Amino acid sequence: MTKLLEQAIERVKTLPETDQDAIAALILEELEDETCWEQTFYQSQNALAQLAEAALAEDRAGKTQELDPETL
Repeated sequence: MTKLLEQAIERVKTLPETDQDAIAALILEELEDETCWEQTFYQSQNALAQLAEAALAEDRAGKTQELDPETL
């Protein structure tokens, strides 16, 4: 465990139980969101690779044009 996390936990221990539970719920929710994001990103790798290949094929076929930041 990092020193910063230890410091945060020590401070949380001084709070009333309801506040401790609220902070714990936030941490658990954040960890779950991160897990869901990682799974979604991992599962989308094949689709992203297909999109990238399609974009490269269009570029090789001359169906793309150079991006001009001045016209955005």
